[in-house]
Amino acid sequence: MNGFDSAKYGTMDRDVTYRTVDGVDVRMDIQYPESGGPWAGLIWVHGGGWTEGDKAPLLPSLADTGCLVASLNYRMFPAFRFPAMIEDVKAAIRYLRAHAVAINLDPDRIALIGHSAGGHLVALAGLAGEEAGWDVGPYLEQSSRVQAVVPMAGPTDLTRPYPDWAGELFEGVFGNERLASASPVTHVHPDAPPFMIVHGDKDDVVFVDQAYALHAALVAAGVPVELVILKNAGHGFEPVGGTPSPSMEAVSAMIRDFLARAVIK
Repeated sequence: MNGFDSAKYGTMDRDVTYRTVDGVDVRMDIQYPESGGPWAGLIWVHGGGWTEGDKAPLLPSLADTGCLVASLNYRMFPAFRFPAMIEDVKAAIRYLRAHAVAINLDPDRIALIGHSAGGHLVALAGLAGEEAGWDVGPYLEQSSRVQAVVPMAGPTDLTRPYPDWAGELFEGVFGNERLASASPVTHVHPDAPPFMIVHGDKDDVVFVDQAYALHAALVAAGVPVELVILKNAGHGFEPVGGTPSPSMEAVSAMIRDFLARAVIK
């Protein structure tokens, strides 16, 4: 395999196809740091209720981590049902490892971060191993295991109470018979990577008890985990009933510190 092209420093590869399923190209953007490497990898997974959204650059406040950043698209409902979404996230991890030399990535230092539905998918990808059956498609000689996970405002136990509107969505995306197996809490195990869970206490889309549920399961399994609850913050960490505390600037600093300890080093 060819080595890294130094002309890529500080640039972005857009619309890189990381897998093709039934004629559908699933793509990512790859943002390269200005210098150095091999870098740790940070994979950003967008939200949107598993039905909408698009890959976009990582949150600006986290863009200076020094990581190679991959921002993913994945197949969504109604065109596709679960487990298409998690299969794609795992395939993206394997793709990056398979191309580690060409993109100047350290394949042993990969972290996941995502918001809302993306938070669900990164937590699930960080916890579910090959036995779950979601490692399918190309690059199966590579592992989809990661070294750190940051789920933000993500569902973690799909069997718990949700707003009334969520029932139809869950039935469509997952099918009620899959709610437990699609829940990150179901897949918690002692060898899981470190987690930092971020959630707003006034979230009326994904209730904050979802964060507490995953935190409790990880603690019980002996997995290193940090829980950051933003007071007066809604689903998108917007102010609800007061000024969010800690601030998003402070939370971003906490995430950068967590990544520095877990994968950037």
